[in-house]
Amino acid sequence: MVATIQLDTKSPGALEFVSRKAGNGIHLHRHGLAESCLALVDERVLDRQCLAQCLTAYGIGKEILSFGSIEEWRHQEIALSTSAILLNVGSRKVTDARTGSEIADLVNEAHPVPVVILADTDDLEQILKALNYGAKAYIPSSIRFEICVEAVNLVLAGGTFVPASSVLAQHKAIDTGVDMTRPMASVFTERQEEVVQALRRGKANKIIAHELNLRESTVKVHIRNIMKKLKATNRTEVVYKLNEMFPGAQMLSRSS
Repeated sequence: MVATIQLDTKSPGALEFVSRKAGNGIHLHRHGLAESCLALVDERVLDRQCLAQCLTAYGIGKEILSFGSIEEWRHQEIALSTSAILLNVGSRKVTDARTGSEIADLVNEAHPVPVVILADTDDLEQILKALNYGAKAYIPSSIRFEICVEAVNLVLAGGTFVPASSVLAQHKAIDTGVDMTRPMASVFTERQEEVVQALRRGKANKIIAHELNLRESTVKVHIRNIMKKLKATNRTEVVYKLNEMFPGAQMLSRSS
């Protein structure tokens, strides 16, 4: 069954939304548009339906196909004519292994079709991680909708978009003397952070002492102070809490 919402079709800027079921997705388009479309992937039904209608209403200039998952998108033949894929991760963090893997796999599978990440956070670490995975834009929900539309259009034209506010915040942090190369600087001293990174790799006290040129007794003192700051009772709990508090630092430690 086809449902049509018609708004003043006689005026030049008239919109005629036509929606029809496509699997579990909703297909919204305006008459007379090109066959290529934007694929919107969002597991939240209400969010993706509202976003699809808003993108159409704001004149994105492309048909919108919305899907509840990447797997759902894969099974649609229309995916072959996709101009861009908008993946809404919501409150999930790009630095989380599962979400990051999902983005990386989608970018590789969709290439050369650009992938745009929509998210609730504008944290620069998340943005840079998304770009590192190959996304062409990162659009936080804090920006105005017309900017969102312009960002998508920029990507369709071959550009890359990141929110300026996040870059400026990073610049301000650097200007005020925050050491951005040490993600744990707000919690630990430089030496404690070195011990922390060794703990996360599962190294014994004797090995840590040798690598950091410290006495083993000094390493034990550092570990006690680290446990006290984290309110942890053992080394395993220390690592668990660190992984929760500093997921980005976790990635750095794994790659080092």
